[in-house]
Amino acid sequence: MDFGLTQEQSAIRDTARKFSRSRLLPEYRQRESDGRVDRELVREMGSLGFQGPTLPEEFGGAGADFVTLGLITEELAYGDHGVAYLPLLAALAGEIIAKNASKALAQEWLPPICRGEVLPALALTEPETGSDAAHIALRARLAGDHYVINGEKASISLADQADVAVVFARTNPDIPGAKGISALLIPMDLPGITRTHYNDLGTAAVGRGSIFFEDVKVPAENLLGDEGSGFTQVMLGFDFNRALIGMQCLGTARASLEETWEFVVERKAFGSPIAKFEGVTFPLAEAETLLEAARQMCLKTLWLKDTGERHTSEAAMCKWWVPKVSFDVIKDCLLLHGHAGYSDDFPHQQRLRDVLGLQIGDGTAQIMKLIIAREKVGRVAVPY
Repeated sequence: MDFGLTQEQSAIRDTARKFSRSRLLPEYRQRESDGRVDRELVREMGSLGFQGPTLPEEFGGAGADFVTLGLITEELAYGDHGVAYLPLLAALAGEIIAKNASKALAQEWLPPICRGEVLPALALTEPETGSDAAHIALRARLAGDHYVINGEKASISLADQADVAVVFARTNPDIPGAKGISALLIPMDLPGITRTHYNDLGTAAVGRGSIFFEDVKVPAENLLGDEGSGFTQVMLGFDFNRALIGMQCLGTARASLEETWEFVVERKAFGSPIAKFEGVTFPLAEAETLLEAARQMCLKTLWLKDTGERHTSEAAMCKWWVPKVSFDVIKDCLLLHGHAGYSDDFPHQQRLRDVLGLQIGDGTAQIMKLIIAREKVGRVAVPY
């Protein structure tokens, strides 16, 4: 088993690391205050190959592997947890488009996504269907050469900022469950679309919101794949996406941990640096151990994706455990900063809030554990 990186992987990791520390980290807190994604920054990320590196070269990507994307995500998250979500979202939406759209439709949208000129969203969740995504209600009715869309999508990242969205809708109301669901690529400037922005606890720059569709007409050629295949498309993508979320959380926790090591060497109490006290260094040593174990799990999952091996169980492990580990590490770092750590003078509080959201979004810990159990013993482990 080879734990080394290729020259190409090392090079793009180093580029992402430099960009993260010089461009993202200094303005991390300001972007939360602004509550918007800096479009010029995203275009710069596109020029560096961070947006859609795994997508085919014919559509503007680099045809890179998913381990490479994981390394990019981890490094970007060191500087800004929210911004690091953008390559992840571009990869998830982009892969669905690349594999299922007509060549003309893919050529229209994927190159500008890779250049950072277009922000995509993935619209699956609805007010009454989060984990129970197979029972979405948003309706797409075929009428001649177009679909008519009606309904609401809720808790959508970039809801009020995205330029285009992969939207999952029920195209056949007579077929219950997943088999009646299809995916469509929908520009967000069409008549009949309105959007809202939630006042969230964290990840303010990316944000979440609802998207409302009222008699929105979408060309029939914007259907992605065959009718009834939408749910399968997104579920396949969620596997590798869960490992990328783990890498995102790890990068954010790593920033707090490195800053805290520096702090405990500089901070003095009782005439000595507090790093001399085991009560201070032992939690940090434990954090190093946990982050390294979590990182190896995420990288293995992405390697399995790259080699074409099944990785559903491993991805679910990444999704439930790594955000929790990262949250706990950041919390300990905040506490080790003492009374100052409880203020917003340090970024630990922002990182804590940002990472917390990924214990909810993209699959809760409870659902992930059900997936792991199902992979071990089959559907007998599923309580529905």
